[in-house]
Amino acid sequence: MIASPYAEQLARIPVREHRTDVAGTETAWWEYGDERAPVLVLVHGFRGDHHGLEPVVAQLTGFRIVSPDLPGFGDSANFSDRPHDIDGYAAWLRAFLAAVGIEGRFALLGHSFGSIVAAAAVAGGLAPERLVLVNPIGAPALEGSRGVMTRLAVFYYRMAAALPERAGFALLRNGAIVRVMSVTMAKTRSKTLRRWIHDQHDRYFSAFGDRDAVLEAFQASVSHDVREYAPQIEEPTLLVAAERDDVTPIAAQHRLATLFPDATLEVIPEVGHLIHYETPGDAAARIQKFLRSGARA
Repeated sequence: MIASPYAEQLARIPVREHRTDVAGTETAWWEYGDERAPVLVLVHGFRGDHHGLEPVVAQLTGFRIVSPDLPGFGDSANFSDRPHDIDGYAAWLRAFLAAVGIEGRFALLGHSFGSIVAAAAVAGGLAPERLVLVNPIGAPALEGSRGVMTRLAVFYYRMAAALPERAGFALLRNGAIVRVMSVTMAKTRSKTLRRWIHDQHDRYFSAFGDRDAVLEAFQASVSHDVREYAPQIEEPTLLVAAERDDVTPIAAQHRLATLFPDATLEVIPEVGHLIHYETPGDAAARIQKFLRSGARA
């Protein structure tokens, strides 16, 4: 285990762990900060869990941060009565907030795959005061310059589906493949930070208990993007994009911003799809400024 460069900051923030039944799905969630502070709900990315956004949590002050593990990942159970698709996750997110008593005034943040889930939930009637999308998926997965890499990923997941369950599960958790994914996404030149990022992916990128849940979620991730939901989202929205994102090129992020009735685009330079690991302080400062600008007296 490699020590987190953000561990000292995170250790200053009170944290409470919970388990709640959400429409029949046991959901693990974590609560950071002052229980009386304004609420910010986090939705993590594909194959991750709540740990991935903790570097951003460590930089934010003055919020009660609620961070669940998505069903099928981390410590949350799989859905038993629905597929792990965007509609299923969006419905679960709305039910989760009701189950844990979050009503009225709150802000919502989604990262990567979580940006699709959050956008779909808001377009479907969830009403945060403000919406933040970090590394939003703003273009079709199989188009553009990154289409070749996505097709390779599709082939990988199809192989995992075609193999017998035990072999397919092992392929999905193969350490060498996880490391290739990690090396591809990391842009930092810091060897120390890269080692920590790879360790995070080694520890948490395979934290799932069921092959089918992962395959369903992957299919959802390449079949949808935030553009579908943007025109229906009236809430003030902040897009925190990366200049060197291999998943959604920066030109596509500029186009995505124009689809929202009320959106602001912030671009972090010299970083890729791992804003939450490489530049959490920069991201947190932009997020905090945006959320504070809409604070009510």
